[in-house]
Amino acid sequence: MARGIQVGDTAPDFTLPSQSGDPVRLYDRLGERTVVLYFYPKDDTPGCTAEACAFRDSHEVFTDAGAEVIGVSSDSADRHAAFAERHRLPFTLVSDQGSKVRKSYGVPSVLGLLPGRVTYVIDRQGTVRHVFNSMTVIDKHVEEALEVVRSLQDGQSD
Repeated sequence: MARGIQVGDTAPDFTLPSQSGDPVRLYDRLGERTVVLYFYPKDDTPGCTAEACAFRDSHEVFTDAGAEVIGVSSDSADRHAAFAERHRLPFTLVSDQGSKVRKSYGVPSVLGLLPGRVTYVIDRQGTVRHVFNSMTVIDKHVEEALEVVRSLQDGQSD
């Protein structure tokens, strides 16, 4: 696998179906806001549910800071829709069946089997400003992303 996307790299663009079935293109979301793009292994597993609910609980803070949260896993759009409804997730989940986008970002696997958990903060110009990779320290994904989003907002105030 190629070297993973790192801070300072341009985020690879993609178009994937959301939980509603509508196509979501990353570069259409940039420009007016920062994007917090988080890759997670699977809907409805304990760690992934905890992470999604942590992003949910901080959603208003991210929105107020000028950021949009997008979750990515290889689950189907229908499975995402059920997961989002069950946990009242107010943000977009996209279906990366076949893991093409995961591979383009170089998100590592755990033991070569389980898809990794990595969060990227992408600024309005499409540059990756932060990468956090941890399967187990789930709360840090939200905390660190929010810290970076706030610093970007401070730096982009008019």
